[in-house]
Amino acid sequence: MSPRFRWTKASRGNRWGWLLVIWCGFMLILWVIGLIWYVREVPTNRVEDRTKTDAIIVLTGGTGRLEAGLQLLSEDYAKSLFISGVARGLDVQALLKLVSRNPNEFACCIAVGYRADNTAGNAAETTNWIVKNRFTSLRLVTASYHMPRSLFEFRRTMPEIKIVPHPVFPPKFKRLSWWRWPGSAQLLASEFNKYLIAKIGLSGDRWTWDKK
Repeated sequence: MSPRFRWTKASRGNRWGWLLVIWCGFMLILWVIGLIWYVREVPTNRVEDRTKTDAIIVLTGGTGRLEAGLQLLSEDYAKSLFISGVARGLDVQALLKLVSRNPNEFACCIAVGYRADNTAGNAAETTNWIVKNRFTSLRLVTASYHMPRSLFEFRRTMPEIKIVPHPVFPPKFKRLSWWRWPGSAQLLASEFNKYLIAKIGLSGDRWTWDKK
């Protein structure tokens, strides 16, 4: 093999290497821009929307969500409360005990779903319940950092249902100056990545359950 041929082959390898580096850098810049956009979509405070809906929907998995849903129910923001993604073995009375509520309080107005194990599943499970009850509106209760992705999944699954967002603000999550807080920054990055996965249709758990 001639030295000239070896030099040409090495040059091609270097060129493709640099192109790969440039492409990776470009994708990283796009990802950072997207993350900044996502963070801007995360609520920083709750807008007082006193709109009454047919139901209140609570997505399990975070501090203060169930308490907020029960408070809204007690204030007559809706007549029914649905809790999606409940661990098997926990019924309504057990959930009320967990948040120091009377087990008989509102028991008649609360329903639970056990089949969802992610946000797409929450949307599918809730859609099933909403359609069965012929409701046309809901108030969605979840953590502030989770709200943009939740709204996307719910609006995609039930586009004709009116959805009022009701974010809950976990005390350990720092939305302002989030880049200074490793835990909050990591949480937001994870949520944004999951949002991207949902956006391209890979989150799964579309409406796959009984629609009757």
